[in-house]
Amino acid sequence: MNKTLSNFILSIFIGVIFINCANRGNPEGGPKDEDPPVILSSSPENYTTNFEGDEIKVYFDEYIKIKDLQKQLIISPPMKTQPEVTPLGGASKYITIKISDTLLPNTTYAFNFGNSIVDNNEGNPYPYYRYVFSTGDYIDSLTVNGQIVDALFKKPETFVNVALYDVDSTFSDSIVYKEVPKYITNTLDSATTFSIENVKPGKYMLMALKDGNGDNMFQQKTDQIGFHKNFIELPTDSLYTLRLFNEELDFKASRPRLLTGEKIAFGYEGDYEGMAINVISDTPEDFDYRITKDKETDSLMYWYKPRLEVDSLVFNVKHPTLEKDFTVRISEQKRDSLTISSAPDGSIGLNEPFEISGSTPFVSFDSSKVFIMDKDSLEVKFTANFDSIKNTYAFNFDKTEANKYKIQILPEAFIGFFDGKNDTLSYSLNTRKSSDFGYVRFRLINAKLPIIIQLTNSSGEVKLEQAVSQEGDVDFLNISPGIYSLRVIHDTNGNKKYDTGNYLKKIQPERVSHFKDIEVRADWGDQHRLEFNAQ
Repeated sequence: MNKTLSNFILSIFIGVIFINCANRGNPEGGPKDEDPPVILSSSPENYTTNFEGDEIKVYFDEYIKIKDLQKQLIISPPMKTQPEVTPLGGASKYITIKISDTLLPNTTYAFNFGNSIVDNNEGNPYPYYRYVFSTGDYIDSLTVNGQIVDALFKKPETFVNVALYDVDSTFSDSIVYKEVPKYITNTLDSATTFSIENVKPGKYMLMALKDGNGDNMFQQKTDQIGFHKNFIELPTDSLYTLRLFNEELDFKASRPRLLTGEKIAFGYEGDYEGMAINVISDTPEDFDYRITKDKETDSLMYWYKPRLEVDSLVFNVKHPTLEKDFTVRISEQKRDSLTISSAPDGSIGLNEPFEISGSTPFVSFDSSKVFIMDKDSLEVKFTANFDSIKNTYAFNFDKTEANKYKIQILPEAFIGFFDGKNDTLSYSLNTRKSSDFGYVRFRLINAKLPIIIQLTNSSGEVKLEQAVSQEGDVDFLNISPGIYSLRVIHDTNGNKKYDTGNYLKKIQPERVSHFKDIEVRADWGDQHRLEFNAQ
C-alpha cells in the first residue's frame, strides 16, 4: 500500500472517530427524558383476588431503581414482618416483593410505593404506585378522605401516618400504644390530604400519627398524634380534619445522682410543678437545703449542707401523680463556687427587667449595695424580686428612651449557699429611641373571648403576646421592625396559655387561627382587622 493511500485511509478513520465522539457528546442536546417508567405487567396481576402466593413481580419498560423505600412504602394493613423488596442497591427491569408474613384471610392488602420507584437514568418517579390484592374473593373498595393540619403551627409535618382501628369487642383506647392499625396510609412529603383506600364496611377509630421510630404505635415522648373525636362508620362521604399535636408528657421522675459536692440532680419528664423533694435519711440539726431549676436540662437541683459523712441518702419524691423513694450514693467532691451572670447585655427594653442569676443558690441580698445611675448621673430607684426556683433577682426600674444606665453592685451584695460572695460588678445598659420601633393596633371582628394574640417569627417562636379578655382594640407598642406571623389562640379555659390535647382523656387541643403576616416598620403604626368566622 502506497503512502498516499495509507494517509487517505488514516484520515477517514480519524474522521469517523471524531464524528462518533461528536455524536456521543451531542453539544446541541436532545429533549430530556421526563417520562416515568411504564408498567408492562404484574405477576400475579394487580387487584388479584384469592391470593395465595408469597412472591409478586412487577415488570417495567426500562431499568428502574428504588429509593427511600423505608419512608415511602406503606403497607395496609401493616405486616409484622416487612416483605423483602428488590432491587435496593442497583437497577432492574422488574421489582420483586417476597412476603414472609402470614396473611390474614379475606383481607385486602395494599402496597403503596409513593414516589420510591424511579427510572435509572433521569430519576423520573412512577407516582404513587399501588399494588393491591385480596386473600378473599373480592377487593374491599371503601375510602376515608380528609386533611391533616397542625394544631399550633401553620404547616403540619410531612410523612404523617393516618390509620383506622377496628372498633370491635377487643377495642380499647390503649390499642394505639400496643398494636398496629387495621388500615394505614401516609401523606408522604408533598401532601396534607389523605385517602385510606380499600377499606371494608365497619366502625373505626380514625387517628393521625407522626411516627418517630416507624413502629406504627404511639409513643408520647417522640410522636405527634391527632384523632377524630367520635368513631366513624363506613361507608361515608364525610371529609375529616385531624389536628396533629404534641401531648404534655406524663410526669416521670428519673433516678437522682450526685453531680458535685452537696449538689444532687433530680431529673424528670413532664411538668415539675407540684414536685416535692424531701430527704428521709437521718440528718443533723443544722441541715439546710435549697432547690433550684437547672436552666439547660429538665432537672431540679437539690443543694444541701453541711457535708455529711455517709455513703448514701434516701429521698422521697412526691408529685400529684407519683410518689417514689430514691437512694443516692454520696461521695466527697468539690463544691460549686458562686459565679454571677446577667441579662440582657447592652440594650434593654423600656419594660424589661435586668436580671442577676447565680450558679449556686442565693441566701441573702443587700439592696443597699446596688446603685443604678442614668446618663445624667441621677440615681434611679429600683425594686428587686427574687425567684427562688430560678435563683434569679429581677431588677425593675423606670426607663426613658435614648438613655444610658450604669449599674454598680458592691462586694458581698449577694451571698451564696456555700458562703460565696460577689466582687464588684459593673454593667452598662442603654435604651433605644422610640422612633426605632413600630406599633400595631388590632381591631377584633366576631372574636369570641378570651383569646391570646401572638406575634411569632417564621418558625413559630413567640416574640410578643397579649391575653385579651375584654372587647376593644388591642395595641402592641414598641415592636422591633420586621416581618411577623400572626397567630390567635382561642383560650377556652381562660388560663392565658395554649393548652394542647390528650388522646386518652379525649381532649382536643385549643383551636388556633392563623392570619396573614404583618410588617412592622420603624417609627410607624398600622391597624389590622382580625376577622373571625361566626362561632
